[in-house]
Amino acid sequence: MAGTVTGMRIHQLNCGTMAGRTPTRILLLEAPGGLVLVDSGIGLGDIADPATRLGPLRHVLRPALDPAETAVRRIEALGLDPRDVRHIVITHLDLDHIGGLADFPAAEVHVASECLTWAVRTPRLPERRRYRRAQWSHGPRFTEYVYGTDRWEGFRVRDLDHVVEGMLLVDLPGHTAGHAGVYVPGDDDEVDVLHAGDAFYHRGQVDPTVRHPGVVAAGERVMALQPSAVGITHSLLAAVAARRRGDLHVVCAHDPSGPGGS
Repeated sequence: MAGTVTGMRIHQLNCGTMAGRTPTRILLLEAPGGLVLVDSGIGLGDIADPATRLGPLRHVLRPALDPAETAVRRIEALGLDPRDVRHIVITHLDLDHIGGLADFPAAEVHVASECLTWAVRTPRLPERRRYRRAQWSHGPRFTEYVYGTDRWEGFRVRDLDHVVEGMLLVDLPGHTAGHAGVYVPGDDDEVDVLHAGDAFYHRGQVDPTVRHPGVVAAGERVMALQPSAVGITHSLLAAVAARRRGDLHVVCAHDPSGPGGS
């Protein structure tokens, strides 16, 4: 199902430092058919109107409202054209992961169907308090996916070959309903990457050789909308990180110690 993609380059970009030290890590793929983002971080609209687009949670997360830390400006700094972003695959709809969608209005946005159901179509009280509808008020072109019988390394997956050959949407429940990871095959010069979004917060949670602060797990419990699934997802990620050590990097969005889990 998965393989290498010749000529693709994978960038890990910080698009919105939170609380002065915690990154919001996204992926930028220079793929044969154009540019692809995995998540979009904080956007220019969030910086222009944080009260509306980020809401009260901004006082807790304290994201850097710096245009230079947006995906669109990071792409320009690499000498690339943001208009070449054809696709954005999102792990979930939290404000620090989708704020940049409006900066790429022509991009097709790929997301798990369950995520759209509970965040956009029929949000419950926790989702209504958490998500910021202003961040998708520009009308992004969502394409949604339901998992079938396909499996990869024990996870339910949906192939995204039409985005990048070998790319997979990976079911990683716990942090939110419909939360997903994104598997990206490397080329001959790069290892594969699994961007796990907020399925873990620190690489020590999926790598027993690395210590992690106890406050990490406490914060994760506070933010989890499906807390009973968090431990199971950690175990599966730890297993694949150990099994594929050396040829797969398992990274998360907010690990200040580095691109964890590999």
